[in-house]
Amino acid sequence: MTIELINPADLHDPTGFGYSHIARVSGELVFIAGQYDSDEHGHTTSEDFTTQVDRAFENLGKALRTVGLDYADVAQLRTHIVDHNLDKLAILGKKIADLWGDRPPAQTLTGVAALALPGMLFEVDAIAVQ
Repeated sequence: MTIELINPADLHDPTGFGYSHIARVSGELVFIAGQYDSDEHGHTTSEDFTTQVDRAFENLGKALRTVGLDYADVAQLRTHIVDHNLDKLAILGKKIADLWGDRPPAQTLTGVAALALPGMLFEVDAIAVQ
């Protein structure tokens, strides 16, 4: 079994933060590190929760496309919400429905007090199948 670590050129360089965006295992499973509302330097771009969710999933899509996959190839999501509440859950639920319709991947949602960087309100990581 081999592990290939990939950091797409159109996402920020995460190595200074201590992770890689993608870990492809034996060419079958693809692990996507937590994606968030990050610009090309790894900084958040908005204080708005909905905007952060949209940008995080946009970045997830970039990571997936880098290895020839798309949202339909995602088997599992793990989502993390700062100060989770039902309003935020509704925003996330709408985004999941927009991307996966009536066939969403397995998902675990964790409400947290804080995420890795100041200003981060949402993060999503994924396991996809090639």
